[in-house]
Amino acid sequence: MQKLNLPSFKYRLKVEGEKSKIFDPIRKKFVVLTPEEWVRQHFLNYMTLLNYPPSLIAVEKLVTVNNLKQRADIVMFNKKGSPVLIVECKAPTIKITDAVLNQAARYNISLGVKYLTVTNGITTYCIKLKRETNDVSILKSMPNIEDVNSS
Repeated sequence: MQKLNLPSFKYRLKVEGEKSKIFDPIRKKFVVLTPEEWVRQHFLNYMTLLNYPPSLIAVEKLVTVNNLKQRADIVMFNKKGSPVLIVECKAPTIKITDAVLNQAARYNISLGVKYLTVTNGITTYCIKLKRETNDVSILKSMPNIEDVNSS
């Protein structure tokens, strides 16, 4: 798999039949290792390095948008159980475009988070949203856990 601009970590791999699988510590199971999953697992590791509690993170969270069931790659919740951060992961070969950001924004219609992050493991953007004023600002880095939990 491709080297990413995210911290490396010790991961667990296994092969079942023709498929390689990687252990997802949030879902507590092995999942098929695709380029997007490679990015997702690296980003989950990065989130734990930022002290985001794994117990407040959901992977492939079911989201209903316009009566269609979709799955957000990563959703983080605050201590009150409210969603505060969406992360949309793409394979390293997929460019981060407006379409990718729009996908995360669609999930936010029903979740109403304060932070949107899009990443392909090479490029990562984190955006802070203020719903009351419709203000949007691009952050230089991921928010710290105190900012996320204050949502």
